[in-house]
Amino acid sequence: MWFARHRIAVSRLLVAALLIMIAITGSLWNTTLPLVGKGLVALGLFLVGIAMVGRLWCNLYIVGYKNSSLLTVGPYSMSRNPLYFFSAIGGIGVALTTGTIAFAVAVALIFALTYPGVIRSEEARLRKLYGTDWEDYARKVPRFMPRLQQLTEPTEYVAHPRLFRRHLMDALWFAWASAAVLLVGELQTNGILPTLFRFA
Repeated sequence: MWFARHRIAVSRLLVAALLIMIAITGSLWNTTLPLVGKGLVALGLFLVGIAMVGRLWCNLYIVGYKNSSLLTVGPYSMSRNPLYFFSAIGGIGVALTTGTIAFAVAVALIFALTYPGVIRSEEARLRKLYGTDWEDYARKVPRFMPRLQQLTEPTEYVAHPRLFRRHLMDALWFAWASAAVLLVGELQTNGILPTLFRFA
């Protein structure tokens, strides 16, 4: 699938387009019910925090093992695609820091329309690589939504610090995107950037 191969570049383009849209729009809540707008921002930051910790947790397990073994412990014991789960949470969180529900819905829709194909493509590759082991794993573990009661973690796990360090940016971009959105909001409030539209 084309998107599966180019998802990082396409995702960056979509984020850039979203940031441009955010730069010219404001929150309707902030002008009508400011407490709701601030509550959405707080919820967004909470979700961003969960996403960052979740992606770091996933990367601890997957870095150095992705193409050499079938991961079935840690976050991968609860969901077959926990990295995508936490990415969805983070994307929605960043969108909520606009103080609107509209951007969060837009991000959720973009994710729902694009990533199921990516997940199917990756799972087809794993099925080829691991055969019946994959089939057994897929029967027990949900594709996307984590099943918390299934968490199993080893007492010890060999991590790859140098590789892990290279993947820290995978989690940090959520914080940077949230900071950019909040900065745009301040620039609009102070009349430096125009607000052409307002969304709830």
